[in-house]
Amino acid sequence: MDLKEIQNLIKFVAKSGASEVKLEMEDVKITIKTGEAKGELTTVVQQIPMAGISQQQVAPAANQAPTFASETPAAAANDDAKYVTIKSPIIGTFYRKPSPDKPTFVEVGSTISEGDVLCVIEAMKLFNEIEAEISGKIVKVLVDDSSPVEYDQPLFLVDPS
Repeated sequence: MDLKEIQNLIKFVAKSGASEVKLEMEDVKITIKTGEAKGELTTVVQQIPMAGISQQQVAPAANQAPTFASETPAAAANDDAKYVTIKSPIIGTFYRKPSPDKPTFVEVGSTISEGDVLCVIEAMKLFNEIEAEISGKIVKVLVDDSSPVEYDQPLFLVDPS
């Protein structure tokens, strides 16, 4: 695993909302922990002696992780504070469309009312419609289509005004 792959993995985990990811390969062990408060990100990369990767290649990724995490903590927190977060009520796969050939339920800028379907989450081959609990305007979609989501993971930011 090269430095670029490790950096991409760190970015993916930070975006996904997962709290901890462990990856063990034959020559490298990687643990990535994200803290919910202020966008903290901790990365531990351990090389196993038989590895073909040198320690110099792995060490920079561990040093770069904190700078990646600290790029937007305070500014993003202040901007998002005025919005209501709609979170996932279940674990599953997030879909923005009812089927591949249909349009998305909502887009950024869409006005929603209480009870409107925002997305579906597939759990154990059942598609669960996620409805809005408030009225407002969609400001941001926080999850990519066809991505796995965890319980209580933020899905949308809504401006209730």
